Formats: sequence, structure tokens, C-alpha cells
Amino acid sequence: MSVDRSLKVKNALLRHRNVLSRAERVEILKDEERWTEGSSLLGLPKVAHRKSGAGKKAKEEGEKPSAAPGTPAPTA
Repeated sequence: MSVDRSLKVKNALLRHRNVLSRAERVEILKDEERWTEGSSLLGLPKVAHRKSGAGKKAKEEGEKPSAAPGTPAPTA
């Protein structure tokens, strides 16, 4: 049975994966300078692959919370 088109995820290949391929692990080891050329591809060390979470946007310092529309602004 096939999956309905409405249930498919558009960015399925871009999502976070817990398991990396051997080539991806070697690439990360090279970036971290933990890989030496000529090393065996068997028994690779573990590689941390963390999901990057979207951070909260910080409010600008000059931005003040506004009152509901139609209510008078408080006077000092």
C-alpha cells in the first residue's frame, strides 16, 4: 500500500537523522582533525551529531510592549 501524497513530508531528506553513513562520519572526523589518511574505515570512533534547535528570537531593547488597540496609553 502506498502513502497518500498529503501525508508525505516535503523536506524528508533534510530532517535530522540519528545514524550517519560512514562517509558522513569520516567527513566530520576530518573537520574535527581526528582523522588521519590511511586509517582503517572499520571501527571508526563515535561522532557526536546533535540536532540544532531553533533558538528563540531576542527582543530588541527599544521595543516596548504595546497596549491593546483602542485603549488609551498610560500617562505619567
